[in-house]
Amino acid sequence: MSCALPLPLPSEAVNAIVLQHAATLELEPLLSECARVLMPGGRLWMTLLNRYSPYRARWQWQGARPPSAMHCQLRLQREGLRVRSVRHFGPLWSESGQAGGKALPALRAVCVLEFEKRAAAFIGPEAARPVGWRGPVAT
Repeated sequence: MSCALPLPLPSEAVNAIVLQHAATLELEPLLSECARVLMPGGRLWMTLLNRYSPYRARWQWQGARPPSAMHCQLRLQREGLRVRSVRHFGPLWSESGQAGGKALPALRAVCVLEFEKRAAAFIGPEAARPVGWRGPVAT
């Protein structure tokens, strides 16, 4: 499913977003919109075809041009989201190029990025106490 941008949702209205194999076209506005509609504490999961995987021979001929995981991480960090995890899924490849090895986990077929939107908190009244003051502070 795809929607036209901007997304028809109010700001900070969604708790979870899943993007599967987002296209490189209009990626920047899409990530900005996802950050806008995601509420504080909300999560965004993004699956990408791994550009460095030997599996790219299976989808590259079809014209797929996935964005890099690093580009997506940097863009979403600029939008205020924090990287929670980066995982790779698919068979492991050995250094000899055979499936089933254990040497190169970053060469798996798919990369899954998980982000969390963090919000800045206001400084509470505890920090506003005068030096030496031991009583409660009125709010």
